This record gives sequence, structure tokens and C-alpha cells, in this order.
Amino acid sequence: MTAGRLVRIAGSIAEVRPLGDASLYELVHVGDRRLLAEVVRLMGDTATIQIHEDTTGLRLGEPVERTGRPLEVELGPGLLGQVLDGVGRPLARLAAASGDFLAPGADLPTLDRSRRWGFAPRCRIGDDVAAGDVLGEVEEQLGFRHLVLVPPGAGGRVAAVHAGDLGVDDPAVTLGDGKAIALAHRWPVRLSRPVGERLRSDRPLVTGQRILDLLFPVAEGGSVAVPGGFGTGKTVIEHSLAKFAAADVVVFVGCGERGNEMAEVLEEFPALIDPRTGRSIMERTVLVVNTSNMPVVAREASVYLGLTVAEYYRDMGLRVAVMVDSLSRWAEALRDIGSRLQEMPGDEGYPAHLASRLAGLYERTGRARAAGRPARDGAVTLVCAVSPPGGDFSEPVTQASLRVAGALWALDASLAHQRQFPAVDWQTSYSLYVGEIQDFFVRATGPDWPALRGSILSLLQRDAEVREVAALLGADSLQDVDRLVLEVAAAAREHVLGQSAYDPNDATSGLDKTYQLARCVDALHRAGRGALDAGRTYDELDLEPARRAIAELRRAPAARVAERAGELERAIAALGRPA
Repeated sequence: MTAGRLVRIAGSIAEVRPLGDASLYELVHVGDRRLLAEVVRLMGDTATIQIHEDTTGLRLGEPVERTGRPLEVELGPGLLGQVLDGVGRPLARLAAASGDFLAPGADLPTLDRSRRWGFAPRCRIGDDVAAGDVLGEVEEQLGFRHLVLVPPGAGGRVAAVHAGDLGVDDPAVTLGDGKAIALAHRWPVRLSRPVGERLRSDRPLVTGQRILDLLFPVAEGGSVAVPGGFGTGKTVIEHSLAKFAAADVVVFVGCGERGNEMAEVLEEFPALIDPRTGRSIMERTVLVVNTSNMPVVAREASVYLGLTVAEYYRDMGLRVAVMVDSLSRWAEALRDIGSRLQEMPGDEGYPAHLASRLAGLYERTGRARAAGRPARDGAVTLVCAVSPPGGDFSEPVTQASLRVAGALWALDASLAHQRQFPAVDWQTSYSLYVGEIQDFFVRATGPDWPALRGSILSLLQRDAEVREVAALLGADSLQDVDRLVLEVAAAAREHVLGQSAYDPNDATSGLDKTYQLARCVDALHRAGRGALDAGRTYDELDLEPARRAIAELRRAPAARVAERAGELERAIAALGRPA
């Protein structure tokens, strides 16, 4: 392809002249080390490129070679369990080949060419196939069937089928025009993969976290912003979701976080046991890692790469959860690139197009029916951690996320300091999906689920008001009904909304357990009000047995939830008995 020469270098941004008829976001190789870069601006015969690797030692006059294609990721069997950098290079195989430190210009294909896959065809010679049709399957992980699809834009009549052990580049099917369809294909990371039909998000992504499933649920195919200051537990929540959420595949994007945090992720994820299979959660996970000491422009590409991988598995009819930690570092990469390109800055120096770029990320979520046959329904759900400086939610990245995200899980530092996990602020958080998905909860638990949700929220709101009064006038000035509110709300905060990430019986909570806990706390409140209305005083109420029973129900394994709920009902029935 056409080659030009470097005429200006400013950190990760460089100018090339001439570069022929290059296109925007075309991939180029820079210098004698063939560093990876993208074209980000064209002015006459001068092209501005952003380099995805360390530019130390780069000199003016070094050659820049076009590739004729955009930044792409290889999609095919072998993705699950991989750890990739922001541009799709396999870090484990690079470390084995050239050491732990990534050398500039080091490159390996995403998928391992030495692995063989047993291809079981589902099509026959003479079949007419179109984009999205299933050609066959391979077993990517133990029990996980990876569908081999006709890539977008391809299709025709099947002339030959190649069953057996194949590499990712080997043809699985040959068409009548001589074109071959391999097990793997490439797709531009900045371009959404096409779908057959967008579907309504009418079912939740069950997270296993009671406060989220009960009060602020997210729909499958929805999007969530999770802002929180330092130490509020954003990463721990995303780890819990990766392990326990009802997703078939997890894509975790570590975007610009500290290297020691990502090192912990790389150590902990393989050790996490998938409760559904009893094996490592890495068998259904793809990690995209771009730490704060890696080139900043690759950080910007890493989120697009993670979403493209998620869309690929969605096209197989799978539910995919994408965790981004954190979106603020992605926005900082945009700010850094924009300043080097001398773009007009917006709020706090972020580029003026920050909101539209963020909206473009969130819009790649959703439930969809994949193109092609047979029909397959999948979903991409996006959970984005946001790291506002000083916990200030009025900063641009948080505000831009709130305009397009369907749910907000706001993390509060004061709750985290009180050892409340998850430290979700129930006064600030919200979900726009409740009306669409509450029928699912009703069918899964009971007809009073919406009423229970409303009762718990009202109780927490009243609790906040009463505590303000108590702080001003003292607890002795409270009426008995308000003292009851404080007691029951404390039980709700501790046992319904709070969970222990270290207790195997409490780290995740099924919908039935969540429902029973909420139901019992609500019943405790109503029984206490009834006793007070009947003439008893607060001091005459014996709340301790009910509180102990609630704590036991919280710690009970799933198989004993019904038994513990019965014990709790008996404790509540005895509420009016004198102490």
C-alpha cells in the first residue's frame, strides 16, 4: 500500500505526508518498528494519525505504510478465556513469546493459529446461505457450543462443506463462486454489527444483588452508569456481577485503571468459580486490559473492542454482560487526544463531542434477533463504572452518562465507610426499566413484588426523614411509630439491601430469597404498626426474635429459604408479646 513519511510527532499524535487516498480511521504501520496507528484527521495531503503504542525513539522521516482497512478484531472460536490489550493483541501469548513487557511493534493475531477445532456442520451442499445464517458449530469450551456464522455481507450457494478438525483460517464452507468462509472473520471495532430485528427489553438481567434486583433493576440489553468516588466499591460490584449475574458471556474491559488493580483482576478472575458449572468463570469471560501506564489512545479503542466481541456472541443468541471500568478513563483519553489535535474544548477540557461519543457507546446495547437462520435472540447489557473526581456527580462524564443510561447505581462513600455493600445510595439511584420488566418479577416471585418494592422505598425515605429529626431533637423526642420505622429500616438496610461478598450463602441472592426477605421486613413493619395502633407502646414490642430470624434467613442457603421464611412468620406473629 501507499507509504508516506513522518513530518511531525507530538507524543502519540503524528502527521504524515503524503498518504495517498487514505480514509478516516484507516489502520497504518508507523516507522521501522511498524507501530500500530489510526488515521484520525485528513487535511489535503497531510494525514494526522494516533499511535496505539509507545512512541519513544520515533524519528521524523520514518515511513508510514497504509493497510487499507480499519482497526478490526478477529472473531471466532478461541476468544473465551483470553486476555487482550486495547487493540486485540493476546497478552498471554505475547508474554510467552517476548517477555512480560510489551515491546513496541510486537504483534500476534488475536486467535491462536495452532489450535484445532472440531467443526460440526449444520448446512449441506446446495443450501443457499445468507449473512448471519448458522453454518455449524464447534465446542469452544467444555459444553459451550460456538456457532460459526456467515459473516455480514457474505452469502451464496454452498458448494462444499469441510467437517472435522479445522484451524481458524481454514475454510468451513466453500460457496459456488469459489469464496470460502472460515471459522473466524474480522470486523471493524467502531462499527456496530447488523441485526435482524431490535427487540423490546421486557426481562431483567438478574444480578444476584438484592438492592439492584429489588429497587433498581436493569433490563437485559439495558445500560447502567455506576458513578462513585474512590473506595466506594465499583470494581467489587462489577466482579460480583461478572460472577453471579445471569449472563452467558462476560466481557470485562479494564480501561485505564491502575496496573495493580488489573493485576488483581487477572489473578482473581481465573480463581472465581462459576456457580452454574463449578469451573473457572474465565471459561465464559473475555478480558480486555488497558492499564493507565499503557498508551492512552489504545484506551479509547479498548471499549469499542469489548463491545464488538459482545455483539459477536449476541449474534449467537447469547446474553452478554459488558463491564467497563472505568468510563472516566476512556473520556480522559478522548480529552488527551482532543488536546493534541487542538480541538475546541468543552466542559473541564473534555471535547465538545463527548456526549455524542458516549451516546454512541450506550446505543450499541439492546436485545436483538440476529440476522439469518435459525432465529436467535441475544442481548448486550452494558454496566459502566464512572470515577467522578471527588465523588462530584455534576462533572461532565457522569452527566453525559445520565442522559443516555437507563439506570443509575450511585455509590455513596459514607455508605461504604459504614461497611454497607453494595454501597448504592437508594435516595439518588433510579431505574427507568421497572415498568417494562416488573411482570417478569411478578411471574418469578409473587403478585405483590411491585407493592413490596414501593413499601421498601417508602420505608427508607421515611427513615431518612426521621433520622434528620432525631439528629436535631434527639431520639428521645421521637414518637413510637417513628422509633419503629428506625428499627425496621435498619433491618432492611442490613439484611435486605446489604450483602456479604465473603459469605457463600449471601454473596448472591436468588429472586425468591430477595422476595422473601423484603416480604418479611414489610410484614414486620405492618405488624408493628398494628400493635401500636392496638394500644401497645414501642417498649412493649419484642422485635428481637424477628430481627434474629431475618438475619438467619439472609444467611440461609437457597434450599432452606422457605423453611427460614416460615420461622420468620412465626416470629412476626409473636410481635405483640411482652418482652
